[in-house]
Parts: sequence; structure tokens; C-alpha cells
Amino acid sequence: MTGWKRNRRHIIRAIAGSAALTLTILALLFIAAPLNAQIMDQGFREEFESLDNWKPLTFPKIPLHSIYSIQKEGGKGVLVARSDRSASGIIYNRSFNIYKTPVVKWKWKVSNIFQKGDEKKKSGDDYPLRVYVVFKYDPQKAGTFEQAQYKALKLFYGAYPPHSSLNYIWANKKYPERILPNPFTAKTQMVLQQKGAERVGTWIEEKVNALEDYRRAFGVDPPMEASIAVMSDADNTGEKATGYLEYIEVTDR
Repeated sequence: MTGWKRNRRHIIRAIAGSAALTLTILALLFIAAPLNAQIMDQGFREEFESLDNWKPLTFPKIPLHSIYSIQKEGGKGVLVARSDRSASGIIYNRSFNIYKTPVVKWKWKVSNIFQKGDEKKKSGDDYPLRVYVVFKYDPQKAGTFEQAQYKALKLFYGAYPPHSSLNYIWANKKYPERILPNPFTAKTQMVLQQKGAERVGTWIEEKVNALEDYRRAFGVDPPMEASIAVMSDADNTGEKATGYLEYIEVTDR
């Protein structure tokens, strides 16, 4: 413990000084909070009758926040996410077991893509809509160095950041890859679920196996506990867009 206390300032500075990891924490730190809730082994289906099951995610250094609201279409609730030079998200307040319920389904559409958006550049890291699958850090499965890192981060930020995340995006460009590392950090791997403007304005139903995608993206098995977040952001590009979600479902098939 003596050696740890003596060196923790150096560890904190080294970790906090890394732009990639710091931005990961700023983007995802508060997503860790719902992961302390009871794990839902049977999955869930969110049909957006209200925002009661969601918590806001905002960032200290981004003054303009995206706006999330519920509107009715054909008698159904629809989540509307509006970004205008802004960035923020919402977080589902329950977590789930990725090994028991690995399949994620949703139905979405967007008003437009971003002209300056580019999945491979930090300046273009904006999307009209993202669906996050965020994985909780598990200290019992971490190595010695990773445990030291996360201890330092907990001291610095007051909570463990998530271990990693998959980010299903409506991509602005049509890169041939399906999975790309986030330009800020490889701790977030982006799945280019839709690409370009051809299907803008059209409702599309998606079905992915997040467990299989994680293994493809990271080359290892994920931590067991995961949660869902939604985000619309335009702070890097300075543009604006509106995204829509009719439902999100986590299931075993």
C-alpha cells in the first residue's frame, strides 16, 4: 500500500494525460452508474412511452446539450434526439447479462448525415444517432496493471469508468469496414451499422449480436455486465441533425 500511495499521483497524471483515455472517461463515465443496478437476465424492450427509464448524460466541457423528447407517431411513442452543435446522451437505468441476452434490436431513422462527419477523424466524430452497448469494468478479471490504472481513475474521477463499449452508428461516410476504432480511443469500437445518406428519412429495423461483435472488435470475450445508451452529437462538426428511435430490445434471440 505504501508503494501504491507514493506512486498513485504519477499514475493518475500519466492516465489523465492520455487524450484518448481521458476522452473515453469524459464520454462514458456516467454510463457506469446504471451498471450497479440489478442485472436483467431476461433482457428488456423499451418502447419509449416516456423517458422514466433513462438518465441524462452530459459532459462538463460541452455547453450545448442535445435534446431528447418523446413524440407520438401512429399511436406509438418515439424517441426524438436533436443535436445542434451539441453533444449529450441518455442512459438506460438497468443492465443486462451479455452472455444470456446478446442480441440487440432497434428501429431508427435520421433526418440527415453530417457533411463534415468522418469516422476516421477526431474532427468528424459526430453522428446523428448512436446506440451504445457499454461494458462494466470487472476488477476480479483484470490484470495487475489494469487494476492499478482503474484504481487511479477511480481516485481521480470518483468512480470506475466502463471497461469498453461498442458503438453502433449511422455513419456519415461509406467506408468499406464494418468495425472501426473510435478516433479518440480503441476502448470504443464503432460498428458502422448504416452508411451514408441513401436511407436517410427511412425507418430501418436492426438486429445485431453484440457478443459476437465484441469478439470481432476486441478479439476477446467481454465483461458479463452491459448497459445501453443513446447519443446524438454534433459538437465537432458544428452541424445539426435529428434522430428517431421507435424501440430498443435486448433479448436472447
